[in-house]
Amino acid sequence: MQLSSFFDRQHAEDFIMFSSSHWVALSIITLSCLLLYGLRFEIRTDSRLRQSVRLLLIILLVVSEAGLQMWYISQNIWRSSSSLPFELCGITLLLSIIMLISRSRTLYSFLYFAGIGGAFIALLTPNLVYPFPHFRFLLFFIAHGSIILASLYMTWIEGYKPTWRSLLITMLGLNIVAACIWTANYFLGSNYMFLSQKPSTYSVLDYFGPYPYYLLVEELFAFTVFLAMYLIFFWLPERRNSRRRQVRRIL
Repeated sequence: MQLSSFFDRQHAEDFIMFSSSHWVALSIITLSCLLLYGLRFEIRTDSRLRQSVRLLLIILLVVSEAGLQMWYISQNIWRSSSSLPFELCGITLLLSIIMLISRSRTLYSFLYFAGIGGAFIALLTPNLVYPFPHFRFLLFFIAHGSIILASLYMTWIEGYKPTWRSLLITMLGLNIVAACIWTANYFLGSNYMFLSQKPSTYSVLDYFGPYPYYLLVEELFAFTVFLAMYLIFFWLPERRNSRRRQVRRIL
């Protein structure tokens, strides 16, 4: 592929969901998560390695957003109505950078659910038209994969854990963010976070009914996903471990 077609906003073919390139990208992100989990003890006990991994994630997130903004400008298509990081994943990307730098537990409480959950859905049903190996394709998967890895790093390496309170904070935070973005959409004539209409590409919102009902269904769907994330990965394992400890005490 020529350099011009690698960056050019004009493209001969569109991204195809669940194509071979899509599956490869998902597989690489999955393997990265498994690698982080598999090496969690080594990274946790080596301060230099821990700092290096954290710095790498920060760089990936910064470069992803900076690269996207530079691409908009280079193609002369930067618009306040479509180019600002006001989508949920754009917001969680910026917050993930701050979380990694500050190690904020408050941001983690929000990003474990909103960051991982939002990026996971986006990776499965990308709002993307550029196929591999276009610059936008690479940026999309690097950015969303890094959002997930950032919260997993804070969980597996830094030892942070969400709580029931985190779930409530996330739902409240999402509604506050949505209210702010709705206001921005009103003044910018935009459709950030798809609060005014569904995306033109296929997404889970297609199953949630017409506007504005899909917004209510989306909120219920988000709560269900977040609840499952907490129950499966934290609440159930903690109950199982607690029962094992009780059995050992009895024996």
